Amino acid sequence: MPTLVNDIQQTLPVDEAQLDLLISVLDFGLESHGKPQAEVSVILADNPYIHELNLQYRGVDRPTDVLSFAIAETVAEDQPPQMPEDAPELLGDIFISVEKAKEQAAEYGHSFERELCYLAVHGLLHLLGFDHQTPEETVRMRENEEAILRQHDLGRKPL
Repeated sequence: MPTLVNDIQQTLPVDEAQLDLLISVLDFGLESHGKPQAEVSVILADNPYIHELNLQYRGVDRPTDVLSFAIAETVAEDQPPQMPEDAPELLGDIFISVEKAKEQAAEYGHSFERELCYLAVHGLLHLLGFDHQTPEETVRMRENEEAILRQHDLGRKPL
């Protein structure tokens, strides 16, 4: 099971169908980027929890919608963990504010499911090495996000 989800917030209910969709989208994202056996962990949080993470790790004193923490960035190169040869590659953790997902879905005029999955895919692509620091990187990341979401009928609707 490449994607593990832990819902630690109690502000907004996320039902089983929404969780199944989230897992399916992320598993497709892993497969489509050549990492079908890799694992990611998704933590569904509330605004206060993600606010603390954002402050602690990015120095930004407000809640955000999604944060990704790549395991490769936290492991010392000279001391890699000893893992069995057949162990899956562990990519990292994706924290999503369910409150922000709900707010942004309303703001952008699309479903909560689309926003939740978009944030998860955005986080996943960061774990896979994508970024959006330059216009070129942003275009590449957005194209990959939409390609994954379209496979689950969650792509952007034309204006």
